[in-house]
Amino acid sequence: MEFGFELALCAHLEREEDWVLARQLGAAVASPGSRVMDVVGIEPGPGFADRARITDRAVPHAAIEADVGVGEARYWRDAFDGHPDLARERVDAAVESGFLSRERRGGREYVRQTARYPDDWVGKLVGIENKPDLGRPGDLERQLRFDVSLGLLDEVVLATASHVTGAHLNRLPQEVGVWRFDPDSGERTVLREASRLPVTEPGIEVVDERPLRTDVALVDPEAKARKRRRIAERAYGKGWRTYEFPDCARCLATADGRPECGHFDRVVNPAEACGPDCPGFEAGDALAVDRAALRDAATPWERDPAGTARRQSGLDRFSD
Repeated sequence: MEFGFELALCAHLEREEDWVLARQLGAAVASPGSRVMDVVGIEPGPGFADRARITDRAVPHAAIEADVGVGEARYWRDAFDGHPDLARERVDAAVESGFLSRERRGGREYVRQTARYPDDWVGKLVGIENKPDLGRPGDLERQLRFDVSLGLLDEVVLATASHVTGAHLNRLPQEVGVWRFDPDSGERTVLREASRLPVTEPGIEVVDERPLRTDVALVDPEAKARKRRRIAERAYGKGWRTYEFPDCARCLATADGRPECGHFDRVVNPAEACGPDCPGFEAGDALAVDRAALRDAATPWERDPAGTARRQSGLDRFSD
């Protein structure tokens, strides 16, 4: 249920908002992996077009923070800190993404940025926690308190298919917005607007909770800014159509690229529901769905932008 709800909401937001969307992104700083946001939406900022021209992939954070610019090429070992093997991996990843280019001088490799990185390309980061059934809330309240206390994302929203009562609203942090969303009709009702969180101020992150004790970490604005940039880059490169279509002749595709089972007549998670053990399985070739084309047509994300360096990682490092 939650997978189909999540995809339906992403498809709806892609139609209704001028956002770039991605699913299942880490949203903690001091304890990475301890908080995963179901959906993150990027509202474009003034520099979005400049960012889109660089590459359609995620720009590695190490390359953004490296001591290298666009004006003059630098020897790669001077530009990247750390062990040479790790630095080499970072250079290759940055060149593969299109953010760095490299050249050879006198047998040494030099790198430079293909374009300046625009710090203002993200206008707003919106985190959406999906809980279709409020009758089974799980850790919902704790998760949302975590988000508000940390203040990493500009806005946090709860999306549900359940009827929302005043009691529900009172149990949630007042800063959290609430949407009621019907995945069948695609109708979304805003029950409470989200408040803007203080992303430029220090945040408090809960790192461990036990009876009678809660351990927290103070997260400074600089660490939050770095994490926000990582989230934004990850979202830009990843998108929300991250699933693979199964080798089943009964698996269809909706117009917006969601995997729909013709046997059960609903959207399914291929990684969990499809395979020979399924009673509706019928061996066949997986559908060739051009997910990048769908994303390019529906969002500000730009596929294969013109003017970006396009070199295969590693092949050009041996040419003088």
